[in-house]
Amino acid sequence: MKKNFISVALITMLIALGATAASSQTVGARVKGTVQDNGKLAPGLQVVLTNEDTGRTFKAKTDKSGSFDVVGVPVGNNYKLEVFNPAGESLWKRAKIVINVNEGGEVAAFQIDVTDAGKTNLGMINEAGTKPSGGAGSTGPKYTKEQIEAMKAQNAKAQGQNALITQALTAINAKQWQEAVAPLQQLIAADPTRYEFYQSLGDAQYNLGQYDEAVQSYDKGVQVAGSNTNVDPKNPATDPVKKKGRMAAMLTQEGNSYLKLKKNKEATEAFTKAAEMDPNPGTAYWNLCATQYNTGNSEGALQACDKAIAADPNRADAYFIKGSVLMGNSKQDKEGKLEAPPGTAEAFNKYLELQPDGAHANDVKQMLAAIGAKIETNYSTKKKK
Repeated sequence: MKKNFISVALITMLIALGATAASSQTVGARVKGTVQDNGKLAPGLQVVLTNEDTGRTFKAKTDKSGSFDVVGVPVGNNYKLEVFNPAGESLWKRAKIVINVNEGGEVAAFQIDVTDAGKTNLGMINEAGTKPSGGAGSTGPKYTKEQIEAMKAQNAKAQGQNALITQALTAINAKQWQEAVAPLQQLIAADPTRYEFYQSLGDAQYNLGQYDEAVQSYDKGVQVAGSNTNVDPKNPATDPVKKKGRMAAMLTQEGNSYLKLKKNKEATEAFTKAAEMDPNPGTAYWNLCATQYNTGNSEGALQACDKAIAADPNRADAYFIKGSVLMGNSKQDKEGKLEAPPGTAEAFNKYLELQPDGAHANDVKQMLAAIGAKIETNYSTKKKK
């Protein structure tokens, strides 16, 4: 029986600069069913399907209706199915089970009663509820020549994609950015719906100093992520919350690319979008705060710094910029003494509290002295405790 090419397990790695996650693409079956105990639905039991040729296991727990569901099980004719109670005791077991799948979306369906093997019905059923050929207990899957060729092509495509992902990931981990570009471009050409590929390509281009190209990659990645609303349980990148965070990260890097190109207006727009989208917007608001400050927009810088501080009260540089902006609005009284706006000294002293030996510590102390404010000197001692 020809089945080796069907049971290949394929792993697709999600690539992002500095981090990786795993998802899977498997040509296999969906295994589902119900478990009963003396004719009554049995929730809270663990169902374990084991490929006895490879030792690979697939686990699921029955829900309140006694149902379980597992996806991505490679087809084969030597599986063991076992049901355990919450204490880990085996309640039911059956070996030499055949798992089949075909292009019609068929699933392996099991109806198990742990107290009566006679009520166990193992077989392949399709979504319409009819039983096709090649079910449990048969000599193996029955495929047409066209189905076999289609499965071969699908496996070959997935294997080729995995090879490119491995090549790109190896280059990224070694910070060999140029070597990562070509495989990432090939991955995008093969599957333009994966925003993760655009993000990784943008990261490589950014590190190569190719800022115009990086902007294009990040912008396209954001568009693709926003237009694809499908959620794949096997791919964490499609989770709406995680995807939103990744979109914000792309917008932040797009803003950084614009800064390198000295396009401050475009950078501000990108950082603003990132801050509005990011579930943890501290970094985006900080970038916006710094950009506004560097472009002379004092009011915008203050607003962004306050938002950065609200999102992350321990971001010392946000206090430094806030204090610097306020310091710039100081006035002289009749005696020539500087009068700083309210909050100036507090912002500077908060910076010293968080970073007593920070890069701006001396500047902060000089500005505090200039406005006659008290300079705390015990922050270093507090920090060591």
